[in-house]
Amino acid sequence: MKVLMIFDQIQAGMGGKEKADIPLGGKKGEIGSVPMIKPHLNDVDGKIIACLYCGDEYFEKNQDEVSKKMVSMVKKLNPDVVICGPAYNYKGYAHMSAHLGKELSEKTDIPVIAAMSKENKDIISKYKNSVNIVKMPRKGGIGLNKSLKNICVLAQKMVNGEDIKELKKDICY
Repeated sequence: MKVLMIFDQIQAGMGGKEKADIPLGGKKGEIGSVPMIKPHLNDVDGKIIACLYCGDEYFEKNQDEVSKKMVSMVKKLNPDVVICGPAYNYKGYAHMSAHLGKELSEKTDIPVIAAMSKENKDIISKYKNSVNIVKMPRKGGIGLNKSLKNICVLAQKMVNGEDIKELKKDICY
């Protein structure tokens, strides 16, 4: 299963809040926080083929442009699944993940998953019917490994075309 990750500048390892204006970029292979999800991807025969990233502030100021370019880049890279996040309780990253998840779901045939914590309730309520949003703890919260495993299990089932209705009830908003 070929996996493409979408990160903000922090999860991509490109800097902290002071680097929120980093434009859209990408790298083949693994960057940033990939080691956190990698063991769970290994359990479902998942391999990161590329990571795309964008500063959340840059995204907010350039949503249409970033969305178009992101859709184009994802189509070109042609992964089996796209994972937007994990965004934890970071509001800017959560919005970017949900918005790009919705755009990718509407403009490609590639399964998409977003992940964020319940603190992003406004974003979740706006996007939960457009993209599968996996529940996860806030940064530093309990249950991260379980959430990462859930993301990977959902990704595998979506790629395999399995029925995810019951699983979504348990792990998604």
